[in-house]
Amino acid sequence: MQKDPKELPLRERKKLRTRQDLVDTALELFTARDFTAVTLDEIVDAVEVSKRTFFRTFTSKEDVALAPEKELWAAYLTDIETRPLTGEHLLGAYKDALFAALEQMTDGWEQRFLASRSLADRTPTLTAHSLRHCSEVSANVVRIVADRLAGQVPGHTELRLLLDLMLAAWHCALEAWTASHTARQDRPALIRHMHKAFAAIPAVAALAAQDS
Repeated sequence: MQKDPKELPLRERKKLRTRQDLVDTALELFTARDFTAVTLDEIVDAVEVSKRTFFRTFTSKEDVALAPEKELWAAYLTDIETRPLTGEHLLGAYKDALFAALEQMTDGWEQRFLASRSLADRTPTLTAHSLRHCSEVSANVVRIVADRLAGQVPGHTELRLLLDLMLAAWHCALEAWTASHTARQDRPALIRHMHKAFAAIPAVAALAAQDS
């Protein structure tokens, strides 16, 4: 679990504040003017930091634009590495790790995530970057679980398909949440959509079993 920022040394707290300022400023500029129209110089000038400082934290404009998404999945991977796992309840572990990662996100994360997702939906380069990142995270999750449960679970294909089933439910929850323009788009609303989507998984699995 991530530490409370207040418990971190002063230098680390300053790094976190600078990182957050970069994310907030970049998303604000990208949303107002379009991702491709904003330069890296404009971002660092607005935050009053150097490019060197930027590249200590992010690798590119794409990286900072997708920071909220990457924060969530970094927390997810950390949770999977330490969460008790069994072959019989692996789907539950996949789901519980996502809820746990979501709980660790800082205040205001959901609004940054919505802005980032909106940008990705209309920017092909961000869409490609997001898909590549998702593939990398999925591969890492499968590797971690396979290593931790060596000899206790089926092969990588089955582990990946089970993870993809959970991710499909996650994306359904996201679609319902982001489409609710007339309803609240806060974290509790996202969690409600997640519970609803995950609750449908057993019925989907039953349908798949009928065709096997």
